[in-house]
Amino acid sequence: MSVPHSQLQQVAERIITRSAHSRSQYLMRMQHLQSGERQRGSLSCSNLAHGVAVLDTDVKHRLTQGLSLNVGIVSAYNDMLSAHYPYEHYPQMIKTELATHGVSAQVAGGVPAMCDGITQGQPSMELSLLSRDTIARATAIALSHNMFDGVICLGICDKIVPGLLIGALSFGFLPTIFLPAGPMPTGLSNKEKSAIRQAHAEGSVDQSALLQAEMQCYHTSGTCTFYGTANSNQMLMEFLGLHLPGASFVNPQDPLRELLNVHALALFAQHLPAKHLPTKHLPDKHLPAKHLSSKPAPLAEVINAYSLVNGIVGLLATGGSTNLTIHLIAIAKAAGLQLTWQDMADLSTVVPLLARVYPNGDADVNEFHQQGGTAFCIGELFNAGLLFSEPLSNPFNLRMQDYAQQPKLENRKLVFKTVSTEPQSSLRSVKQPFAPQSGLCFLNGNLGQAIVKISAVKSDYWQIKAPAVVFNDQQAVKTAYSQGLLNLDCVIVVRFQGPRANGMPELHQLMPLLGSLQDKGFRVALLTDGRLSGASGKVLAAIHCTPEAAMSGALAKLHNGDMIEMDALAGKLICHVEAHVFQQRIAARETLEDDQTGHGRELFAILRANISDAASGATTF
Repeated sequence: MSVPHSQLQQVAERIITRSAHSRSQYLMRMQHLQSGERQRGSLSCSNLAHGVAVLDTDVKHRLTQGLSLNVGIVSAYNDMLSAHYPYEHYPQMIKTELATHGVSAQVAGGVPAMCDGITQGQPSMELSLLSRDTIARATAIALSHNMFDGVICLGICDKIVPGLLIGALSFGFLPTIFLPAGPMPTGLSNKEKSAIRQAHAEGSVDQSALLQAEMQCYHTSGTCTFYGTANSNQMLMEFLGLHLPGASFVNPQDPLRELLNVHALALFAQHLPAKHLPTKHLPDKHLPAKHLSSKPAPLAEVINAYSLVNGIVGLLATGGSTNLTIHLIAIAKAAGLQLTWQDMADLSTVVPLLARVYPNGDADVNEFHQQGGTAFCIGELFNAGLLFSEPLSNPFNLRMQDYAQQPKLENRKLVFKTVSTEPQSSLRSVKQPFAPQSGLCFLNGNLGQAIVKISAVKSDYWQIKAPAVVFNDQQAVKTAYSQGLLNLDCVIVVRFQGPRANGMPELHQLMPLLGSLQDKGFRVALLTDGRLSGASGKVLAAIHCTPEAAMSGALAKLHNGDMIEMDALAGKLICHVEAHVFQQRIAARETLEDDQTGHGRELFAILRANISDAASGATTF
């Protein structure tokens, strides 16, 4: 077994030390909630009668007499999200399979699940990030009935998995797993789709051709096949041990999908319940080994400093979505852990880039999985000491090294096999990676701090020093582009797009325009307090800029023509205006009313008013 790299150890120890009080308070709260006073046995006769009213007579008897266990299902099913469409029949499947193990299950509740793909560029996209904490609250409501001995979460896409996980952590004394449904089979390649989008932005492809291409790309049930936030979520669930090994990227239509679900439920049921958290709530580094193997750990143990470091390593090594730099901080906070961008930055210096999946390469997630996928990455990272194996907990009673295997179908049976270590077109070894450091960079300077993802950006474009062209929304950028006003070397600033301003929408619609400018020979970059997710692409983009303009951030003082320096290698984000001149400027005050009403946005005013900045996880709790 390889010894974890010293940088991993240092970051984990720093998180533990920084979080000593908040983590201790969280674990003590979980221990209190786990006591019999809070469980099904404490429900009054009326409470319990309501909870079992619709169940079969035999199940009623077993539950009311304390003779069996009951699992709560929290589902994000709807049939508008292609990724969530397969979940329609999961609850009945779960109930049937768990019944064979003497365990009952109930749908505890549903949570909202909006599709970022549908809302891109629309006013409703301004609800997207806010929906994460709404989902967390809905999950907490679903589990608040104290009817359950375990939790199964059904969710895949962008804000839904983080929201479910944050909500479930409020009931972290319960063992919890996620069941994935997998990506759709490959249609039109993501590379072809991107080319058509850029051609449409340039005016050489009409609307009907664009629509046809998009429909060939998004054509059936399953997640989108590019490596955006939804699929980065699935990767994260494997690195955290909340999925079975290799389960994330098996198509919904694949016979393996059903076998994986059955196997996951069997493992989960056979080990229920995890009866006790450690009796003494010492820091994570002191969790005794005896608590890590005999029973499926409660979620409060699964999410600890070491598993979070593993999740960050997975994000860095695979070139995953920048959205997770926000969500991981929020997830950590829900578990009493204080995670920072600096922790991620320090890890990024030692974690190599092992995968190239679109938009960071030509492969989609299906090809990535076929070539070894997460199993390949975990095996490489583990053997190089870039993952922790202990002290980790797992609801399936699996070890980190078990995740270096992929599921296979042999003689109609599910088997797990170690994948080949041979380099593939979308995968490279730790010794010969695509890049010695991950594609995620962190910038600091007099404009604040920001995230840059350079895994798809050619090295010639990793630095820029050019005048600012300042906008307050993305529509103004599109208008300026159409008028030819952006045909110059420049840093395009799009401000008032942060959490407090308008919910921090993603600005994907700008990328074909900026890609077109770059292809014309102009040196361009984007600087924004908004988001770009996993689809940042080939143009240098400093995103999540904090403090945001609406919270008196420096972006609010930028003028057209200010010289901006962005350097992904040196970590610089600087405005070259004399400090006293910049200080005396009056910050712009954007009128945001149009971005805060209509399309339901007025209902989220209290969340916008209380949300933290992106570097703090953009949380409302």
